[in-house]
Amino acid sequence: MKKDGDQKVIAVNKKASHDYFIQERLEAGIVLQGTEVKSIREGKINLKDSYAKVEGNEVFLLNCHISPYSHSSLFNHDPLRKRKLLLKKRQISKLIGKAIEKGQTVVPLKVYLKRNFVKVEIALAMGKKLYDKREDMKRKDGEKQMAQAFKARLQ
Repeated sequence: MKKDGDQKVIAVNKKASHDYFIQERLEAGIVLQGTEVKSIREGKINLKDSYAKVEGNEVFLLNCHISPYSHSSLFNHDPLRKRKLLLKKRQISKLIGKAIEKGQTVVPLKVYLKRNFVKVEIALAMGKKLYDKREDMKRKDGEKQMAQAFKARLQ
C-alpha cells in the first residue's frame, strides 16, 4: 500500500493499462457493506477482470473481488456482488454518451482511501489490439535498456 499525498492506494489494476488506451479518468465513491470496508483496509481486493457498467442512470462495478473479512461472523458479504458507484448526474450522462461508442468501456484503475473514504478511480478506455500491446512492450523495453546504459555510463 502506497501513500500519494492524502490518499492511501490499496489496489491497482495493472492489467488495465496493458489492455486499454486510457482516455479519461474519474474519481467515484463506492457503496460498500461494513465487512467489505474492513476487508479493503486489509488490502484484500482484486480489480483484475473488473469493469463498470451503466444501467439506467446508475453505474455499477462488476467482477470486483473483495475477499470476506477474516474476523467476521457468519454474516459476511458476497465477494463478487454488484457494487454501485457514486457519481454526479453530469458525469454519468457523459459516461453514457462515450461508452456507447464502439470499443469503449469503463474500467477501474485503482482503489484508495481518501480521508478514510474508499474511492475508485475509473477510466473511459478503448481496447488495444495485439499489435498495439507488442508495440508498447518494445517501447518499454527500449526505455529500460536506455536507462540501464545511461546508469552504467555514469558509474
